[in-house]
Amino acid sequence: MAPDPTPLALAKSRLRRQMRRVRAGEPPQAAEAAASHLPPSLVRAARIVAGYHPQGGEIDPLPVLRRFAAAGAQLALPSAVAAEAPLVFRAWSEGDALQPDIFGIPSPAPQRPTVQPDLILAPVLAFDRRGGRIGQGAGCFDRTLAQARALGPVFVIGLAFASQEIERAPIAAHDQALDAILTESGYIEAEEDS
Repeated sequence: MAPDPTPLALAKSRLRRQMRRVRAGEPPQAAEAAASHLPPSLVRAARIVAGYHPQGGEIDPLPVLRRFAAAGAQLALPSAVAAEAPLVFRAWSEGDALQPDIFGIPSPAPQRPTVQPDLILAPVLAFDRRGGRIGQGAGCFDRTLAQARALGPVFVIGLAFASQEIERAPIAAHDQALDAILTESGYIEAEEDS
């Protein structure tokens, strides 16, 4: 018999259901608007930028990735290689063939070189201005961001619709914070928790 869920787990579960409904009605052109809000200094500074393949109504990172690629950054996409392991980032260019990873998400082929990004675009179900992030719930991105940060400096931008902002994200000790959030309404540097 499974243990009863904690109040934090229940709060996250309710929030995920609510936010999936919220983002379902968002327009696809929001991704282009979000890309227009990237700070030019950030675009110029990034060398290896990891995105993601959007799933279930997530905002499409492609317009943002194109801005970085136009400035000379190498692009990458994640690939799941084991259910409980951090994601692996592999080099990717727009137009490259993709194949399903172990979760069925289109990803670069295993032969593509692995890379260590200095900037990661993270999918978001809900966020707050302190950098709190609620994801899909499997923990893949939290494990991945923890590992990436252990290997060296990395800047993490949550890519979301403005409607996904909440007052305070219910987060646990293992949840990885965002450094900034990018929406169709603007760029938000994560605030220091006071």
